[in-house]
Amino acid sequence: MKISTKGRYALRLMLDVALNSNGTAVPLRDVAQRQEISDKYLEQIVTQLSRAGLVRSVRGAGGGYLLTRPPEEYTVGEILRTLEGNLAPVSCADSDDVCRCSRAAKCVTVDVWRDIQAAVSSVVDHLTLADLVARYYEKCPDDQKNDS
Repeated sequence: MKISTKGRYALRLMLDVALNSNGTAVPLRDVAQRQEISDKYLEQIVTQLSRAGLVRSVRGAGGGYLLTRPPEEYTVGEILRTLEGNLAPVSCADSDDVCRCSRAAKCVTVDVWRDIQAAVSSVVDHLTLADLVARYYEKCPDDQKNDS
């Protein structure tokens, strides 16, 4: 299983907004510059995030994007699935998908794929955007905003 650049960049975009909003909208142009990602590519990604209700746009001077919920209410899995769809390594590992393989009744490898799916879900569904913010400040303590 491989996460696409859209999924990876969506997570970076969400983290950037969480780190830099301070109650004000974060311009996409600023995210693109900080993350070294094309603003045209980020526009495609933020459109999907906005349609899914994960961010909202603010128009006009001082416009940009805001999270719709506190960072602790987003999971990495929710963000990735918005861009990637299902994270199952193969279609028959998806619990929502009926395995149409002619070998399904005798297949023992499907258990391997389902175990991989469960392991991935366990990680991404228990890690929040707030956890990533905390990890960021652990790795980059000089970037922490002075609250005083």
